Amino acid sequence: MSSPAFAAQPETTAPIAHGPFAVAQGVAGDAASTDALNRLSRKLAGRTGTAKVQRRMVEHLKAAVAAVRMQDYTRGAERCLEVLNIDEKSGLAWHVLAICQEKSGHLAQALSAYEAALALMPDENNIAHDLSRLAQRLGQLEIAEKLLRKFLAVEPGHIDATNNLACVLRDGNRYEEAVEVLRDMIQVEPTSALLWNTLGTVQSDQGDMATALTFFEEALRLDPEFSKARYNRANVRQPLGDLEGALADIEAAFPGAEPGYETAMMTMARALLRLGAGDLPGGWADYEIRLSPDMPEAMHAVVAMPRWDPATQPLAGQRILVVGEQGIADEMVFGSALGDLIEAVGPEGQVIIAVEPRLVDIFQRSFPQAIVGGHRAVKMEGRLYRYIPFMDGEDAPSADAWVPMASLMPIFRPTVTAFPDRWGYLVADPARVAHWKAEVEALGPGLKVGLHWKSLVLNGVRARYFSSFERWKPVLTTPGCVMVNLQCGDVSADLAAAEAAGVTLWTPPINLKDDLEDLAALSLAMDVVIGPGIAGTNIAAAVGAETWLIYAPDDWHLLGTDRYPFYPHMRTFARAFDGWDQAIRDVAAALAERASG
Repeated sequence: MSSPAFAAQPETTAPIAHGPFAVAQGVAGDAASTDALNRLSRKLAGRTGTAKVQRRMVEHLKAAVAAVRMQDYTRGAERCLEVLNIDEKSGLAWHVLAICQEKSGHLAQALSAYEAALALMPDENNIAHDLSRLAQRLGQLEIAEKLLRKFLAVEPGHIDATNNLACVLRDGNRYEEAVEVLRDMIQVEPTSALLWNTLGTVQSDQGDMATALTFFEEALRLDPEFSKARYNRANVRQPLGDLEGALADIEAAFPGAEPGYETAMMTMARALLRLGAGDLPGGWADYEIRLSPDMPEAMHAVVAMPRWDPATQPLAGQRILVVGEQGIADEMVFGSALGDLIEAVGPEGQVIIAVEPRLVDIFQRSFPQAIVGGHRAVKMEGRLYRYIPFMDGEDAPSADAWVPMASLMPIFRPTVTAFPDRWGYLVADPARVAHWKAEVEALGPGLKVGLHWKSLVLNGVRARYFSSFERWKPVLTTPGCVMVNLQCGDVSADLAAAEAAGVTLWTPPINLKDDLEDLAALSLAMDVVIGPGIAGTNIAAAVGAETWLIYAPDDWHLLGTDRYPFYPHMRTFARAFDGWDQAIRDVAAALAERASG
């Protein structure tokens, strides 16, 4: 059986976002819906065939469709493969196989099978629609858009396809185009709850929660049982201050959620709501869903040992491998419990820590009793795998069990009072700190202010968490301050604009993205480090630098308090999603007071 073009995808390494997000639900359609399966059954009903082989193929396909109806996707895939071993050009077999693989979570293989089915049956427009949904889910927005436009050229005015095109445009931050597509369709179909819901997601992605709430409520007025709209309403009620209503909406959304991806996303949203409300036991329990294969960005640790079970394995004397998760900021946050783990295993045990390679030295210096090495994150066939290269080989350390780093939280941070009151927990290189203090002092008198303002990952909903650089002018022009650029990535345009406006930021002669040891030391050389919740501000707080954080209204890290328990001495400034200007004025006023004092 030949392999379709998508069968082998190259391994890629890419920036990993800081923590999981509650993603808006707007995409319509299901390849395994009753209507979709009925269409397949009707096609098979007219293909009884006369030859024995043909009859056997039809019976296998009927059995495959029946298995899908029973949600036995493994059996369905097996029946399809039996057909394809007989005739690899059976478009129907490829189509049903794609549905089975998608529902089983084998997304890259499903993409290949859909592509093969579409190539063999190019006039089957429903396959293009199925393939577009999967391409969008895998982040292949350009492919999804082309497929949807192809579908709509044949079936103009199709509500689901038009809705899904708007979702693709939204995910590509093409908000005006998405609104235009939805507005035109709503004029034709004003009672479509689906379209009003997606219009709400476009607004919430941009941070306009009040308008989004209006659209979600209209969707629920039209269809009170619409679980996606109820889930989405929960995600805007919380930042608008209605936490109780948000939790109620999440619970009410679960019964109507599709098993798998939708249920997992709703569980993650509930985790963040519970943590944000201070319900740490419930929140940490739900947070385990981050590792489920149903979550698109779930980490799959490639390790040759069982996962540690706190219910049956006392820690004393254990050799435990801790695997860092998600992005650098998360390794800063969750790594704050590593000292507790080292104390718990005791001198007879051993803690082995796998972190982002750029952080190995700082973690090794901070935890000399541990063995620290780098992990490698690889995205392969739509899944994120985390390998631990330093655990291979004859002289490699051995472990009895492994644990994801965030899973230390329910053990060592079950309540807010369990968080230690300390200025950081990581140790920057003293020689580098001394070096950068001398370099910074040479800049002249004034309060030395290190500034971060955006993330390297700004796709989709993440963009609403960061401000444009020009909004920072009140901070940049604060009298008595020397501004230092700590922002990684290409910010030449921002710095040039600041220079043209008469504001100079000193940029240290290092790679701010990769030289994290220097970034940590430089942060300690600052009088204050300011920015949103990204890797740089988390590194500054973790090494004990004075750090000021502008946080979003749905930031769960406050754990129901008015501070960051992970970094109890971090100064926090609240903002609404549409309230950057006020938040920055607040920071500027505090900075002016600090500089004059």
